[in-house]
Amino acid sequence: MEQSLNSFKVAILVADGFEQVEMTCPRKVLNQNGATTHLISPNKGAVRGWSHLDWGERHNVDVPLALARADYYDALLLPGGVLGQNLLRMNRRAVEFVKSFFSLGKPVAAMCHGPQILIDADVVLGRVLTSYAAIRHDLQNAGARWVDQEVVTDNGLITSRTTDDLSAFTSTMIKEFNMELHQ
Repeated sequence: MEQSLNSFKVAILVADGFEQVEMTCPRKVLNQNGATTHLISPNKGAVRGWSHLDWGERHNVDVPLALARADYYDALLLPGGVLGQNLLRMNRRAVEFVKSFFSLGKPVAAMCHGPQILIDADVVLGRVLTSYAAIRHDLQNAGARWVDQEVVTDNGLITSRTTDDLSAFTSTMIKEFNMELHQ
């Protein structure tokens, strides 16, 4: 079944050191399904990905974080990557940007280390989610119920473990975003 996300706008929040394939693969799938995606970063100009064990490519920033507003977007995508997530978690504006998607009831998709910023945004209490196993206890200590599954959905929050789960993550994300668009 062909799913169209025409007119659906997705913010992709990243900082230097995000896991590159966790941004490029979902972004490609979103764009192929008609969504408009904007790469948002505290960086101006370009942001650099991480490719497994070394620095990856530079990607143009579409909207500087200082100018981004959650009410303009229909959903948020949070790729993982330890380095990038640590930078975002320490950025008050990034944390507030993420929190505002939850306040507005908009869907959020996060994979690998992406859910770490959800702890700082104080939005995991009582939610069921998954992530990279190394942050399991961090999420549990923040009140989440962590499960070891390739993809989990909980009231608009879509989470996934690793790049091995990208196919399940992207197909679930498209399905959930499509449901949101047609409500």
